[in-house]
Amino acid sequence: MEPPLNVIRKIEADEPESYDWPSIIGELNELLRLRVTPIGMKMFETAAEMEAVPRIRRPSAIHTTDQIVAQAARLSWTVGVTNDDLAGSQCGAVIGLHPQDEAWQAGSNYAGVWYETLEDAAAHQAAMDVVPYGKYEAMAVSPLSTGRLDPPDICLLYGTPGQMIILINGLQFSGYCEFNWSVVGESSCADSWGRALSTGEPSLSIPCFAERRYGGVLDEEMLMALPPRFLPKAIEGMRQLSQNGLRYPIPQYGIQSDARAGLGFSYG
Repeated sequence: MEPPLNVIRKIEADEPESYDWPSIIGELNELLRLRVTPIGMKMFETAAEMEAVPRIRRPSAIHTTDQIVAQAARLSWTVGVTNDDLAGSQCGAVIGLHPQDEAWQAGSNYAGVWYETLEDAAAHQAAMDVVPYGKYEAMAVSPLSTGRLDPPDICLLYGTPGQMIILINGLQFSGYCEFNWSVVGESSCADSWGRALSTGEPSLSIPCFAERRYGGVLDEEMLMALPPRFLPKAIEGMRQLSQNGLRYPIPQYGIQSDARAGLGFSYG
């Protein structure tokens, strides 16, 4: 007899056609006190489809994908790109806009810089989660609150480790599932939007050097990428946790206090 599908890992065929984004964003901000605008990312099979998004901006310079994401999250812009707008092959390859060809797989530009040998660099490239090349011509990002990408393929939430563990606890409240996430190191966008786009599952990442240098990600920030269908589940779970006294910000109990009263309240 096959085991039942886990609620978290189940990819539903009936993805809602739209979401009540003002309500979702309001609840996320109430439960997590987010400091960065939650955004959506959507892939498009043609550039024309991307350019039809209302009030879309097109870059006037060459950028990294980190910068494009940051323009939505930090400036509240709606921005669309094709591979021609992106710097180098790595940015485009992660989201399926550039071929993951032999030259990309070799990763020779990384040898002697990020990795000691050519073999190390190639192993890093092979470890990355990427969107397969050939289906998409363009990508767009936009604040979720605008509804311009309704629904996006994935949502991106920046937050502190404390905010992220409460979000994860919310996802796990019902239909528990252990999350197993990887860290490729440099190009950790593969751990966030690359993994979420290619697997359809939530993925937490530690933003890398490039995301912090070019994408404005702060020292204390992590990134959760997840398809939008997981947000209502996470919100409902966090609501239940909050009713149980488990909420963000997590109050400090004191490292020298008698812990029994606090443990009795939270753990029984």
